[in-house]
Amino acid sequence: MSPFILSEKETPFPLCPADKKIEEQHIADLRVNNEIRADQLRVVDPSGKQLGVMPRQDALYLADGLGWDLVEVAPAADPPVARMMDYGKFKYEQSVKEREARKKQTRSTLKELTFKVKIGNHDYEIKRDRAMRFLRNGDRVRVRVWLRGREASRPQLGLAILERLSEDLSELATVDQPAKLEGRNMTMSLAPLRRPGGFYQDQDEDTNQ
Repeated sequence: MSPFILSEKETPFPLCPADKKIEEQHIADLRVNNEIRADQLRVVDPSGKQLGVMPRQDALYLADGLGWDLVEVAPAADPPVARMMDYGKFKYEQSVKEREARKKQTRSTLKELTFKVKIGNHDYEIKRDRAMRFLRNGDRVRVRVWLRGREASRPQLGLAILERLSEDLSELATVDQPAKLEGRNMTMSLAPLRRPGGFYQDQDEDTNQ
């Protein structure tokens, strides 16, 4: 039997944690080919098949013969796990993911909605639906209830509207900033539970309603 093939009697090493570490670990932190220092490595081929534990030089020789780079994906394991892969392609794919993540972050904005204490149900539903659209597009929403005249002495009226809205939007958002009184305004901020993968609203859409 080849010393590089895992026998049927050996206990498979769990690969899922190592695969996740590849995604989480920064590209620059990975040791590749001759940068690997460990004397013994648990080697995995590009498809995820384990090739067993072998000396570093044997692993490098095998990877080179098959046309792959050898990348240490789990240095803290005992022995460290090294995976054969096209490292150039891996770096490119990771850079694309990072660029897309940055684009989504920069396109997230803070929208604002203003309510009146005596808002009718129809107007309330229109503003609630607008907030839902903002949240589905990954934007945070700042909600302001304007307290006019004697309403300023009864901030609980504004609080009731904010609590109603947060309850209606509970499946889409979490309260990022709890309700608080700011002069004649009762304010609250909502953040989306997760960023969806769909399209975003145009950034020049009026945010002050």
